[in-house]
This record gives sequence, structure tokens and C-alpha cells, in this order.
Amino acid sequence: MDEHRQDVFLQEDELPQRKSLRDEVFEYLHKRIIAGRYAPGEWLRQEEISTLLGVSQTPVREALDLLVAAGLAERVPYRGVRVLQLSTIEIVDAYVMRLVLESAAARLAALNITEDQLAALRETLEKTRALITLDDMSTQRQLNKKFHLSMVAASGNSLLSKLYETVSNTFPDWMLYESMFRHPELLQESLRREFQEHEAIVDSIAARDAGLAAQHTLSHIHNLSMEFETFLAIPADMLRDRENQILPMLELTL
Repeated sequence: MDEHRQDVFLQEDELPQRKSLRDEVFEYLHKRIIAGRYAPGEWLRQEEISTLLGVSQTPVREALDLLVAAGLAERVPYRGVRVLQLSTIEIVDAYVMRLVLESAAARLAALNITEDQLAALRETLEKTRALITLDDMSTQRQLNKKFHLSMVAASGNSLLSKLYETVSNTFPDWMLYESMFRHPELLQESLRREFQEHEAIVDSIAARDAGLAAQHTLSHIHNLSMEFETFLAIPADMLRDRENQILPMLELTL
């Protein structure tokens, strides 16, 4: 292969790729779940979705697999896929586990993060800066999850990352986003606060301040619990009781 021909191939490889049908169906379903068009526990019928969108069942099946992997749906053996429906105790358990795992991950990330990981974390953060409208919610939610997964991965502990991914798939942040569609007057304030909290976490990790990184992360997750009370009617006394059980072990305060 001559030099000119090789350059042509390199340029072609670098061209942006069109989204696959699977990804387009995933984004369609993702947006509808976050907007509350599909309720918790509602079945996502593969054949119905295929007919509605005018596509074959293969990309729909693959998109449903992505929804399950993202924690928005669950696959029930012999029955199909439905939007995830969580009990109050499951939500509280996931919240407590995020307090534990993410504060530990932030502490480790401040000690172990590489320059490439830090740059990638900042890049993901920056992409969320202007995402403050209802139309942005699906993209914002996906980037938010990417931010937290990347921060945990930067801890350098692969087992911690695996445990965290399991917990994050049970954490109902998408239910909080869905509530924003019913309370749009609170949306911009909530997302701006979230951006500022993420920025504080990244800055403390970049400064290699392990204690401050853990504290900022704990405060950020705690603020989500306040939204649980407001939007999901999770009892405040249950949340505070579980926090008080775990905080002494973390040696952090709210």
C-alpha cells in the first residue's frame, strides 16, 4: 500500500460514524422513560416497539439489552423486559451503598488518578455544563452516569468499580430526572447545583486532596437524598437513620 493510499484510509477511519439503529432505538426509549412516558413496572414489548418505530425486532432487542445494562429496565425470565420498579428500601439501600463506595472511590482517585483519566473526567464534566433544558435530560443523564463511573474507575480498584456499577444500576437517578418533567421550574437550579458539585469533586481530586474529595462526594450524594424526600416521598427519618449508621465508619460528616 503506497503512502498516499494509507493516508486516505486513516482519514476515512477518523470520520464520525452514524448512530446504529440500536442506539437510536435506545435513545428513543431512554428519553420516554425519563419523561415518564413509560411508568415503573410497565412492560416494554419488543414487537410493539418494533411496529411503532418501523424497524426490525433485532435493534429493538439490542436496545432493550442496553436499557437493562443501564439500570432503567429489568429482564424477567420468560416474560420480557419492563421499566425498573424499586421499593423504598431498595432505594435507601442503593443510596447508602453510594455513600460508602463513592466516598471511598473519590479518596482513592485523588491518590491514583492518571493525567489522562483526569482530562477525560473534566471533558465529561464540561459536556454537561450547558445541558439544563428538558430536551437535554436524556443526554445529561447518560453523561452524569459516565462521570461517576469514570471517577470510580480512577480509584484504581477494579473490584470497587464492579461493585459500584451494580449499585449505580439500582440507584433511581432516572426517577429523579423524570420528576423534573413534572417540576420544570426546579430543573435549571438542580442541574446547575449538580454541575458545581461535580466540579468541586474534580478540583479536589486534581489537587490530590483525598479527604476533601471524599467530603465533596459525600455531600453530593447526600443532596440527592434530599431530592428523594421531595420527589419520591422517601421518609426522611429512614434516610437519616441509615446515614447515622454508616457515617462513623466513613469518618465524614454531613
